[in-house]
Order: sequence, then structure tokens, then C-alpha cells
Amino acid sequence: MNLPKVTIHSDWWARPNPWVWGYWVILSYKDIKKEFSKWYKMTTNNRMELMWAITGLEKLKKKSQVDLYTDSQYTINWIEKWWAVNWKAKNWMRTKSQKAVNYDLWDRLLKVVEKHEVRFHWVKWHNWHEENERCDELATEALKWKKLLEDNWFDWEVKQTNLLDNKKNKEKELIKVLNENLSPEQKKMKITKNWQACKKCGTPVEKKIPKKKNTKNKSFYYEYYLSCPWCKTMYMVDDAKIML
Repeated sequence: MNLPKVTIHSDWWARPNPWVWGYWVILSYKDIKKEFSKWYKMTTNNRMELMWAITGLEKLKKKSQVDLYTDSQYTINWIEKWWAVNWKAKNWMRTKSQKAVNYDLWDRLLKVVEKHEVRFHWVKWHNWHEENERCDELATEALKWKKLLEDNWFDWEVKQTNLLDNKKNKEKELIKVLNENLSPEQKKMKITKNWQACKKCGTPVEKKIPKKKNTKNKSFYYEYYLSCPWCKTMYMVDDAKIML
């Protein structure tokens, strides 16, 4: 049986994190291309990475041979290394008392993957892959939209009620919650480029130019650095290091 051959590309975006998150999907079959997107008031980057894969696959009306391209090793690893399947076998329990993170979406993704022949392909983040760059452009533009959805499965309200009253402690607790949703690969990734996801909270980092060159008792200074607009984590970049 010759199955229809479909390719799916996507990207996710946030501005500012953690309030607004969204994704854009490009589904291609022969010379036909369709685009889908959704934006949420409150959710996480990992949930968006799962949602776009689910959206693309659920749009297919019959069994297909699908090449799914993503810069998310989080999604690929949990599928290809059978981690999600193992969680499902344990009734989505990560420990005896704790549910697995994002189990609602993993359950949906596993079910829809079983309906097709799916091959996952990793695309290096912002490596000028045409379709992924197109998704990035569309996702960035769509951030201007004001119609935002509720991610009802994201238990933000529950976590929010448990935060301490002190504003600074609230922010620390929030960053901790966001950090728990980052994959091990994201936490280990070296931050070297603008718009990479912060290793603490997942917000795309921004390039900053120091107001003054700090050269006191030093043999070098940094022409620029990368900074997270949400948790304020700074990343010094080797390529920006200028020797005196």
C-alpha cells in the first residue's frame, strides 16, 4: 500500500515568557501547503513543542508516511527512546506519588503517532533550514495577535496559589517551575546565540551591549553578552570576548 508522503515543520515562540506561548505548523503534501497556529495565555515551551507535533499529525485524515522536522530533542528523545511509552505503562506516574510532566500531551502524541508511519528528524536550531525559518517568522509575527487560548491542562493556577506572598520569592518559585519543564538537553546546551532558550526558564535570550567596557585590572572585555529578559540570567559569549 502506497501511503501519502507528508512533511511537517514547526516552531514555537514566546513573548514574554511565561505569559504568552504559541506555535506555528507547516504541513506539506506534494505541492500543497497548509499552515496552522495557536497561542496560549499561560503554558510552557515543552507543551508547545508537543502541541505542534500533535496538531500536525491530527490534521491528517488518513494513514500517511510522515517526516516530522523539529529542533526539539525533548520530543524526539521521549518518543524514539521509548521514555514516554514506559511512563504510559506506569499509568503516567513518574514516582509513586507524582504524575509525569505533560502526560496529557504525551498520551495524545503516542496515540496519533500509532496511526501513521512517522520519522522524526532533528533540525539544528536556527540553522537556516528554510521551512523552520519560515515557521519562526510566522510565529514571531503571530505574537501580535490578541486572541489567546487557555491551556486548561497546565496547572498554573494550582502552582500559583502555592507561591509565597513575597514578590521576589514568587519569581524564584516561578523560575523553578519553568526550569522543571526544560529538557536535560536544553539545560546542558551552551548559550551562544541570540534567541536561544534560557537554561533556567526557557525564555529566548536577547543580545545586550554593555554601557561601559569593564577593563579594570583585566586583559579583555566583552563586546556584548546574552541576557534572559525574564529571569535576568546572563551568558557571556566567547565570540564576544575582545583581548586588549
